[in-house]
Amino acid sequence: MKTNVTVYEKILKVNDYLAKANHLLFDTNRVFTLSIIGSPGAGKTLLLEKTVKELLEQNYQCAVLVGDIATTRDAERLHKFGIPAIQLTTGGACHLEAQQIQEAVNDLKLQEIDFLFIENVGNLVCPSSYDLGEHLRIVLTSVPEGDDKIEKYPSTYKKADVVILNKIDYIDKNFNIDKVKKDLGILAPNCHWFELSCYTGTGIDTWINFLIEQKKIRLDK
Repeated sequence: MKTNVTVYEKILKVNDYLAKANHLLFDTNRVFTLSIIGSPGAGKTLLLEKTVKELLEQNYQCAVLVGDIATTRDAERLHKFGIPAIQLTTGGACHLEAQQIQEAVNDLKLQEIDFLFIENVGNLVCPSSYDLGEHLRIVLTSVPEGDDKIEKYPSTYKKADVVILNKIDYIDKNFNIDKVKKDLGILAPNCHWFELSCYTGTGIDTWINFLIEQKKIRLDK
C-alpha cells in the first residue's frame, strides 16, 4: 500500500509541474482557460454550446478540448460553431491530465484564442486531483442529480472556483437549494455560484458576463 501511495504522489508531482507550464503558456498567450468537471448527463457539453455561441457573437475566439473515455460525439457537437474542438479519448482513464492538455494545445494557434474550455471526463472523483493549468475550475451539477452531491464529493467542490447548478427548470419541492448553497458555503466560501438552465437559457447572460469580466481581471490588465 505504501508503494502505491508513493507512486501516486510522484504522478501528481509530475502533473503539477506540467500544469504550471501549461498555466504559464496560457498566461503568455492571454488565453483564458477554464476546466469543467461534472457527472455524465449534468449538461457539460450543452453548457459549452451555449457559452461558445454567446462568446462568438461578441467576437471572442474560442477553442475546446473534450475529454471522454470513448467516442468523438461531444467534439462533433462543438465543431458546428466553426471552432477548434479536439477530442481527447482516454481509453478508460477517468480523468484528463496536464500532459494531455500540453500535447493537445500544440495543435492550436493560442495567440488567436481568447477562451479555451476543457471538458473533463464525466466523473466527480478522479478529475479533482489533477491540475490542468486552468485559470478557473468549474464544477457543474444539476438538479436531477439531487441536492446531496456537495456532501458526497467534498474534495471536488472544495477545489472549485465556480459551481454551476444546471437544469433549474426542474427544481421542485424535493430539491432543497438552500441546503446546497449552505453546503457549498461551508466547503468553499469564496466560490462563485451560478444558477442556470442551459435548456431554457435562464442565467446564461449572467454567466457570460462573468467570464468576460474574469478574463479582463486576470489577463487583460
